[in-house]
Amino acid sequence: MTPTEKLGLALLHRVDPERAHGLSLLALRSHLLPLPGPVTSSRLATSIAGLSLPNPVGLAAGYDKNATAISALVRAGFGFVEVGAATPLPQPGNPRPRLFRLTEDRAAINRFGFNNEGAEAIAARLAAHPRGAVPVGLNLGANKTSTDRAADFARVLATCGPHVDFATVNVSSPNTEKLRDLQGAAALSALLAGVMDTRAGLSRRIPVFLKIAPDLNSEELEQLAEVALASGVDAVIATNTTLSREGLKSAHRGETGGLSGAPLFEKSTRVLAQLSRLTEGRLPLIGVGGISGADEAYAKIRAGASAVQLYTALVYGGLSLVPEIARGLEALLQRDGYSSVAEAVGTNRGVWL
Repeated sequence: MTPTEKLGLALLHRVDPERAHGLSLLALRSHLLPLPGPVTSSRLATSIAGLSLPNPVGLAAGYDKNATAISALVRAGFGFVEVGAATPLPQPGNPRPRLFRLTEDRAAINRFGFNNEGAEAIAARLAAHPRGAVPVGLNLGANKTSTDRAADFARVLATCGPHVDFATVNVSSPNTEKLRDLQGAAALSALLAGVMDTRAGLSRRIPVFLKIAPDLNSEELEQLAEVALASGVDAVIATNTTLSREGLKSAHRGETGGLSGAPLFEKSTRVLAQLSRLTEGRLPLIGVGGISGADEAYAKIRAGASAVQLYTALVYGGLSLVPEIARGLEALLQRDGYSSVAEAVGTNRGVWL
């Protein structure tokens, strides 16, 4: 981290977290920040669900909710970028304050509630961004007031699908009431069938991912794996934020919402490894939760992930963390004699089971 970035983060941490979030996006859109461009090599370049990635380190959904900073984010060193979540209609989300830093825990709690400007506005921005070497995807969500939340996912895909490289069905946010109920086998099967029908009507086939919660028990996870395999989704993202508060120290630990950051690492990696065992290579996995350095990214890959995503760590480590993790991953792969990311996937899964 440069002294300038360190100062910038210190200043951002002196203001309200949601305002700091907005200011960081504004700084990105200003094109004043030095960005490294694609970070890649023959060892880092990989593919997942037919997408070619310069490296396996992606941006998780939730940072650029309205797709306002894509042109900068694809030059920040990420191998792929996910924006959103988008809902069919604009919605304000939950009342503020709804984002809390847990500095002592290197974590955050949010209860945003899918605040976004709606699929039409987001589609227009996505359409204006030319497709390039760094794939850009969209997280699909449902409106809080919807009478048919399952249909909302297909509606967003129909509107935005022509302009993205992949789409993620997000039934795992804890901040929209009863949304996680859609992870049940019957409800999820019906929802995904609607999404797949909509995808079939697009002019270009795009991969569809499914994002799951870390708070599923073994039986629920087994059912979900069966549904994911039967539905034809192209990958599973494991995991979203957790409702657990175990071991937290920070003053805001009791706030309602989803916990992300360092405390989620072990829980999310265990779910990832279990899912890897259940799917046995038939479905690519993307590991998310608690990644703050190359060691954690590598651990996710060796637990079964073909690629990884991060977000909360950027609050504490800045954007320079992205190329740092990618280059650190390359060094770890080389150290252990792997010539590609794919060679390392799942090689240490057993320690997490």
